[in-house]
Amino acid sequence: MWDGHGPLSFIASIDCAGLPADALDVDLPEAGTLLFFYFDGQLDDGEALVLAEDRESWAGARVLYVAADERVAERETPSGLKPYPMVPLAARVEMTATEPWHPSVRDAFAPGAPLGNRYDHPVCSQEFLDALWEFDDEIGHQIGGHPHSVQNPVEIEIAEAVLDGEVSWDDPRLSEEAGGWVLLAQFDSEDAADMMWGDAGALYWLIRPRDLAEQRFERAMFTWQCG
Repeated sequence: MWDGHGPLSFIASIDCAGLPADALDVDLPEAGTLLFFYFDGQLDDGEALVLAEDRESWAGARVLYVAADERVAERETPSGLKPYPMVPLAARVEMTATEPWHPSVRDAFAPGAPLGNRYDHPVCSQEFLDALWEFDDEIGHQIGGHPHSVQNPVEIEIAEAVLDGEVSWDDPRLSEEAGGWVLLAQFDSEDAADMMWGDAGALYWLIRPRDLAEQRFERAMFTWQCG
């Protein structure tokens, strides 16, 4: 529930035991289920938005972890919400790449360059950017790895939100904070599930590695982007 707004929609579940743990770069539980919920605008025709920069809206997106031995009961969809069609998904292992203006790449090739912008290095050349796009030209659904951001790196969005938007992009604290978050999951718009996030956008949940190791999924941060 998001107090004052209503229940969240169920977006996806992940069976942790079914994932290839040795191939992931995130420390997920060996078993159990991760459940993702989001206030998708069904109840108010999209008036209330869940935004990383708006702390009052953070309750509009949640991650719950259900241990394998935890007893659960099936519940009906809350009144006023239309459930999304169930679409079973399989997983495959793939390489991911991040943008050249991600803090980690920038710090390797051009320390001190403006955060989130191109800088004077071949990794920012149009030829390299075109090749990078061909390598990973679809957002897709994803667990771990580098997020496929529709706009600026989602790690920067989360860092700005955590720091209350009080630091500029040339402040080293923003870069340091952005480097402290990893992708937990991203969910693309999905025709088969009748899911459309803005203009063919995606939902992202990120988490700090320490919170992930301690299974503090309530500390995951959410953002979304669209074209």
